[in-house]
Amino acid sequence: MSSIGTGYDLSASQFSPDGRVFQIDYAGKAVEQSGTLIGLRGKNGVVLAVEKIVRSPLYEEDSGSRIYSVDKHIGIAIAGLLADGRQIVETARKEALNYKQQFDRPIPIKVLNDRISSFIHAYTLYSAVRPFGVSVILASYSPETGPQMYMIEPSGSSYGYSGCATGKAKQAAKTEIEKLKLADMDIEELITQAGKIIYQVHDELKDKLFKMELSWVCELSDGLHQIVPDEWYKKAYTAGVESKRDDDSDNDI
Repeated sequence: MSSIGTGYDLSASQFSPDGRVFQIDYAGKAVEQSGTLIGLRGKNGVVLAVEKIVRSPLYEEDSGSRIYSVDKHIGIAIAGLLADGRQIVETARKEALNYKQQFDRPIPIKVLNDRISSFIHAYTLYSAVRPFGVSVILASYSPETGPQMYMIEPSGSSYGYSGCATGKAKQAAKTEIEKLKLADMDIEELITQAGKIIYQVHDELKDKLFKMELSWVCELSDGLHQIVPDEWYKKAYTAGVESKRDDDSDNDI
């Protein structure tokens, strides 16, 4: 980054001569150090899948989770700095609670997405704070609106997606997602494909220990965001391991 110039990367409130805010770029680098996170939206639900890197075999099995429920009908998954991500989760839960108290109905995911993206963006405007080093995916399902999914970047930019990926292997994951006809896939196919993608993009040389986390919000779960049941998790795990084995066999030829 020889074009940075002295001091242009010291504050989130200062532009460089070429119009960049380097603190936001650095926040994006923090996300790229995290395990891969993907979201798949099919015809009757959304699946969130995370490659949770296990830094120590001494950790408890469920520690450092990267998938949470904001409300009964909305799930959130985070990639990047875990502490930053938990702050976003707590803010999202407060927004959902405030909306329900004010309007006596659950918050629509579009409204929550707008509020959280504005909150994240506010931390890119002032020199006294730094941007959040996280990207988040929001997922929801209802019979009226169908499945919906949004991803918010460290800059506060957000878009609706049928399939998205972030984290260290996001480009490889995007390539695999683009091969899928997501609009025609049911929840069982989404679960299987999510398992395949997470295992295919995992780099065993750099991170040997990892755990795949899976959640869904769909017609089958009655519109509730939940960690997938064990029987469905096993399907994804089996599909992922077999896919990884086939890739390794192809590379050996």
